[in-house]
Amino acid sequence: MARASRYRMCSDAELAEFLRSGDPVAFAEVYDRYNTVLLAHAFRKLENREEARDIVQETFSLVWQRREHLDPGSNLSGYLFTTVRNLVLNCFAHRKVKDKYHLSMEQFAAAYGKSQEAADHLIREKQLADAIGREIEELPARMRNVFKLSRREHLDHKEIASRLRISEQTVSSHITHALKILRTRLSTLLLFFFLLFS
Repeated sequence: MARASRYRMCSDAELAEFLRSGDPVAFAEVYDRYNTVLLAHAFRKLENREEARDIVQETFSLVWQRREHLDPGSNLSGYLFTTVRNLVLNCFAHRKVKDKYHLSMEQFAAAYGKSQEAADHLIREKQLADAIGREIEELPARMRNVFKLSRREHLDHKEIASRLRISEQTVSSHITHALKILRTRLSTLLLFFFLLFS
């Protein structure tokens, strides 16, 4: 009778004894005897075929690595199921850490995206304000002075006329012309900003 078929008749305790001595045929018999039931057990717990397969593989790998420490008097099937259970628990712990990591990465990406969007908006706003400021500085001196008093110091026409010793009609005329010039120059600029940043 071949050794492999002889081991099929052995008890778990006898197989454990052969395993302790490093017998690969005994190991193959343990594998054949328990692989399917351990796989089903791991799959019931994990509900993931790949993870269940990995855990059973690791279980047999550990059995082989620790074979010299196997107690022949102990329950081999109990040892195998306990090893699977411990590896399943490790897998759950790993999943939890992994889920936490993914969640934190998603939160970071969402927060970074919002802050990046706000920063982009502020940059565009500043660029537009700078461009408007440059266009105002290009206005003729008297017109620019009237316009600034109106829009930056919020003086009314009468106050500007009084301060600059000109008529209210002249103030009104300067502001009307300044707005017309700025509207023409800035419409191209606004279109550029719209196309570039929308």
